[in-house]
Amino acid sequence: MTDRDATTRPADTNAEQVVRYEVRGATAVVTMNRPKYRNAQNSLMTYELDAAFERAVNDNDVHVIVLTGAGDHFSAGHDIGTPGRDVHVPYDRKAVIWWDHTDKAGADARYAREMEVYLGMCRRWREIPKPSIAMVHGACIAGGLMLAWVCDLIVASGDAFFADPVVRMGIPGVEYFAHPWVLGPRFAKEALFTGDRFSAQRAYELGMVNRVVPRAELAETTFALADRIATMPPFGLSLVKRAVNQCEDLMGMRPGMDSTFGLHHVAHAHNAETGTDALAGMNARSMKSAAQSAAAQSAAAPSPPAPTPPARHSSPRHRQRRAREPGSRSAD
Repeated sequence: MTDRDATTRPADTNAEQVVRYEVRGATAVVTMNRPKYRNAQNSLMTYELDAAFERAVNDNDVHVIVLTGAGDHFSAGHDIGTPGRDVHVPYDRKAVIWWDHTDKAGADARYAREMEVYLGMCRRWREIPKPSIAMVHGACIAGGLMLAWVCDLIVASGDAFFADPVVRMGIPGVEYFAHPWVLGPRFAKEALFTGDRFSAQRAYELGMVNRVVPRAELAETTFALADRIATMPPFGLSLVKRAVNQCEDLMGMRPGMDSTFGLHHVAHAHNAETGTDALAGMNARSMKSAAQSAAAQSAAAPSPPAPTPPARHSSPRHRQRRAREPGSRSAD
């Protein structure tokens, strides 16, 4: 794998390169690089990701983009408690035309920031004209789901797991609310109601994940798929992507997100008015602890009985056909 050079935006005060950019043949590999914090997404990472994606789009030799995470996990979601959390830092806005959030207060500040760095950026990345593949391993939680969902395809290792547990904060799902479209309404409700993890295999069964492979085969499988896609005409690929995205939006995804984004901020405002902060007093540590407790309770609960296979009843037409078959006997 060759490294043309790193992303051009400056790193944070700890000289941490939070996003790596490499090119492998016709594929740009964009890697979230905060493994110590399970690739939690702060604003710096968001804008570094945007710069990397823009760079891939403008490189005529790049036909496919692969997004992945360094270390043991894809992404544990938004940064709600690391030393690099930077909600107070202003950045040049790229996704929406709105005012800076850092000199505002209350719902004004939260709405302005999250419309830009969460909902707006995800929508911007979804419209990248080149095919993108999320290469997912380990945790893909909350904001991590958003990053995987904006990609066109998802290849996951068998040890990957997914969850959107933000209902523990009283919030009805992450800002990029694609749940009913990528999971189906029934399972979307179950996943949100419980906040439980679901496996890569379950995600595959639901149609959210394209392929599940052993961890050792994840990179090979993903890059083989990328190489195959890269042989197709680039403009044709961009039109296919736009066609499917437009159909999803006509099925209600875009206006659905607009409405649920408002509900998301009602929840934030309610938390701020009735509690200690907009996150209902939760942080990364308490969210992880709650998830572990829920997992332990689920493991201790008795498993439901396996469903009984339905009885096989032959139809009159089937019985007539069997009666006509050579060697068959009719009942006397």
